[in-house]
Amino acid sequence: MGWETAQVGDAREVRWPRGILPNAPGSRTTRLELFYDLVFVFAFLNVTTVTAGSLDARGLIRFLVVLALLWWCWSSFAALGNVVRTDQGLTPLVGFALSAAVFVLALSLPKAFVDRPGGLPGPVVFAVCYFLVRATQVSVFLWAVRSDREVRRRMPVLALPFLLATGFILTAALVPQRLLDDGAESAVRLALWVAALGVEYGSGLAQHRAGWTVLSAGHWAERHALIIMVALGESIIALGLGPGPFTALPLTWPVIVGALLGIAVVAALWWAYFDTLALAMEQVLHRTREPRTRAGLARDVYTYLHLPLITGVILFALGLKGLIHEGADPATPSWGVPLPSFDLLALFGGVALYLLTLILLGSRMLGAARWPTICGVVLLVALTPVAAQVPELVALAMLAVAAVLTVAVQTVVDAPRRRRVRQVALEEQLASEAEQTRWRGDHL
Repeated sequence: MGWETAQVGDAREVRWPRGILPNAPGSRTTRLELFYDLVFVFAFLNVTTVTAGSLDARGLIRFLVVLALLWWCWSSFAALGNVVRTDQGLTPLVGFALSAAVFVLALSLPKAFVDRPGGLPGPVVFAVCYFLVRATQVSVFLWAVRSDREVRRRMPVLALPFLLATGFILTAALVPQRLLDDGAESAVRLALWVAALGVEYGSGLAQHRAGWTVLSAGHWAERHALIIMVALGESIIALGLGPGPFTALPLTWPVIVGALLGIAVVAALWWAYFDTLALAMEQVLHRTREPRTRAGLARDVYTYLHLPLITGVILFALGLKGLIHEGADPATPSWGVPLPSFDLLALFGGVALYLLTLILLGSRMLGAARWPTICGVVLLVALTPVAAQVPELVALAMLAVAAVLTVAVQTVVDAPRRRRVRQVALEEQLASEAEQTRWRGDHL
């Protein structure tokens, strides 16, 4: 992961700066990290809102690029929290400052690609905020572990990808409008952003298993599970708000049915990830003791493959926007009109991408082929042209049935593994609770 690929040795052998406390193998997500995630909730929502206003191929590419940059910022938060205690010493102050920068970055998203008259230049604001976020993350990490000789030796290599990537984004922001027409200016800016993405993500692949140690497998898995929950929550928000609140809608059967169908799809997505797979992946990460192998799994499975998971959920949320409101409009025929092509592809494609990523996660982490889910993806692809011909709520019903059926069959097939995984997770939870109860009884 770029700067995060530094080899951090045993935390006890590193001289930590005053005000910075090292993390430990048994650490979990802190409340302050959940506070950080609130800012990314807004950022994800803003990405969806901005994309909904430009439903075309260029808008979709911009959506994917911006989402990937936001994900890299969030991943760096998670990596920093795995190394140091984010709620102790001076780190909370750094976190609050970073959260403010990410919030302003999210505010600038509507003008990040094409500046509009009035106010500050959006591309420049986005570039400066991105630079501040990444520069702070890199600086705090390198400062915290500067006593580690391996880190000191590799500091230039660790900082170079960040400097190149932010340099591309700053250059994109300064593309002179007077030299290019609007289309060419936007294309050049997009190309530079893609180059920045290539540097950020490519640096992690180029430094294959360069050894950034996952100090706490539980923390790493939990942080990524929680951000998936954030994305699923956005789907519910998109279902409830769309272009306006439910209070503006007549309470009709199409509204109620549409709401229930949307919740059914979100529930199926939750079950597909959280019921067994997330627990199994965390247990495999715990059992992987060799530092470089663990770092490779953490990078591939969580940093890289959780991005398409997030993308699939947010695409689904994008497709939901306005669906129920259109179905409830008295001027709309019963159960709505056929979905526009982009909305249809966002709904079915988002869920298919999510399920496809779960297949890759199962293969990479567990070495297991998830055949029911593979069949579910094929079913969604086959249903998409059919769904284009029917009213939108009927299309949503087809999607809900396909998603629930896929997850149900996968759960039945996974029954033996599911019992083992969930039993281990329960025993771990009970042991942790017993230890906490004992400690509190002795000390509180």
